[in-house]
Amino acid sequence: MAQVLPGSTALFLSETVDGLDDGAHFLDGLNAEELSLVRSCGRAMEVPAGEPVFTQGERHDGIFIIERGRVRVFYGAPSGREITLAYWTPGHFIGGPSMTGGGTHVWSGVALDDCRILSLSGSALLALITQVPSFAVCLIEGLAAKGRCYSAMAQMLGTRSVIERLAQFLLNVGDLYGVREGRAIVISRKITHDQIAAMVGSTRQWVTMMLRRFHNEGLVTVDARGIRISKPERLNEIVFSERD
Repeated sequence: MAQVLPGSTALFLSETVDGLDDGAHFLDGLNAEELSLVRSCGRAMEVPAGEPVFTQGERHDGIFIIERGRVRVFYGAPSGREITLAYWTPGHFIGGPSMTGGGTHVWSGVALDDCRILSLSGSALLALITQVPSFAVCLIEGLAAKGRCYSAMAQMLGTRSVIERLAQFLLNVGDLYGVREGRAIVISRKITHDQIAAMVGSTRQWVTMMLRRFHNEGLVTVDARGIRISKPERLNEIVFSERD
């Protein structure tokens, strides 16, 4: 049976899969005692699949560290359309950009699986930053990883056409989860047209039309079993078509 996207690696719109999971290791610089202190300052949360971890427009206070499960972070426009900022996996923190309290969440996070989350309030973060200098360094590195993530996404949205973004996304998924079958790449993971549309910043109708065109041209097939990229070299041509 095909698994569901994403997998164990964070996923966001990017020109490459390199560095997608950098932020998952932001606490690796802590020793066991420091890590235990961080956990003791937080509040453990069990968030069932489909439930929000935080919601756009709600009061902001602190961050959430994913200990188990996956979380989709997205922005909802007044029109009802959504754009997926990222799928985050264990080790990543979510809930920025404000961290020490004040204002409201500018996007939402919803659990894809039954998640275990460590919630660190703004006051807890300030105390840890003051008491544990190595935690402050880790937090800076985590923020840097987040900055690279959203810079990559902004670059894709601002400089690539939507068809280029679609082609790049399919190639990235192939790099992460694909298996070679001759010239083809087979990805045994389910993904819906709505999910793809939210990732590449388009509509489900446009994605359906383009995937039908790709299918008719023998490039890509997306069905209940997963994704088959029959001509990855052609997708590469699309990615680079407007740069040359």
